[in-house]
Amino acid sequence: MNQTKKQENILLGIWGIAIIATAGSLFYSEVMGYEPCELCWYQRILMYPLIVIYGTAILKKNISIALPGLIMSGIGICVSTYHYLIQKLPALSETGGACGLVPCNFQYVNYFGFITIPFLAGTAFILIFVLHILLIKQARGK
Repeated sequence: MNQTKKQENILLGIWGIAIIATAGSLFYSEVMGYEPCELCWYQRILMYPLIVIYGTAILKKNISIALPGLIMSGIGICVSTYHYLIQKLPALSETGGACGLVPCNFQYVNYFGFITIPFLAGTAFILIFVLHILLIKQARGK
């Protein structure tokens, strides 16, 4: 499938977001020493392959092979939202304490009182999802 320059730029943007999100999670765990909780691992499992999926779509110039990225980012939005709610809602906070070795309701970072690690991951998943939908619309409108 031939793609336009705009579609290629959207794919590059998605790929860049996935790289930044992956680098951020590795920075928090490997540099800062923050041990990921169970839900953080699930988010990583959904984010890390997006680099390969969208990178391959860019190299092969084929948007259709990136469809798993749309599905994974959609699931990632759900996991990140749930994780964020566990951290921020007192009613759910108690359930996050039994998450594993590191409690899922623990907040390593809390910038401006609302930006936590799951918030950052969720933002990346939402951007990837929305850009992928835009990519599909671009391909169909061609």
